[in-house]
Amino acid sequence: MFEYKGVKISWLGHDCFKIKNNKTIYIDPFNIKDEEKADLIFVTHEHYDHCSLKDIKKISTSKTIVVAPDSCKTQLSGMKTKFIKPGDKIVVDEVEVEAVPAYNINKFRAPGEVFHPKEEEKVGYIINFSGVKIYHAGDTDLIQEMKNIQVDIALLPVSGTYVMTAEEAAEATKIIKAEIAIPMHYGSIVGSEKDAEKFKKLAACKVEILKKE
Repeated sequence: MFEYKGVKISWLGHDCFKIKNNKTIYIDPFNIKDEEKADLIFVTHEHYDHCSLKDIKKISTSKTIVVAPDSCKTQLSGMKTKFIKPGDKIVVDEVEVEAVPAYNINKFRAPGEVFHPKEEEKVGYIINFSGVKIYHAGDTDLIQEMKNIQVDIALLPVSGTYVMTAEEAAEATKIIKAEIAIPMHYGSIVGSEKDAEKFKKLAACKVEILKKE
């Protein structure tokens, strides 16, 4: 767990984080052990390792709100949801949220076919939580939209294959004006702690490598 200005950030593996202060927020819960109930859950896109209904239900109450892109509508049927697309800015349960683009430019499943196409409008999030701005990049490459992001903490994928490599994520830290970066998207499906360590060596800002909880 890492604490920044009273906001506690826990990495629960893969792309999942729990963020706590006066509210409890989860992002992309997947195969989590934690069962603390959520006020808000943010989902970046519809892939099974990000939009996991089993995990979402485990941490939901009748009051929990799930924020997700339109591509998750089928999986989240019956949940209390707010759907969002890149560029949207909303306030949900007194938390300011901006959805930002997340897509691939050089990670291909087949020739000319990327894993996360821009036109599918998958998202990352900038969450203003108790005055602390946190960017969760989602599954993305190093993209031009990052130059507009100014936050306190950046949660960045580092595994390569489907997302930025450690080297690309380090380049992203030169563009994103963050005080601290935390690596994610390793140690579960692809990538290892070596990617996180490489990212830490190359990054242009302070890096905190969190232990999985």
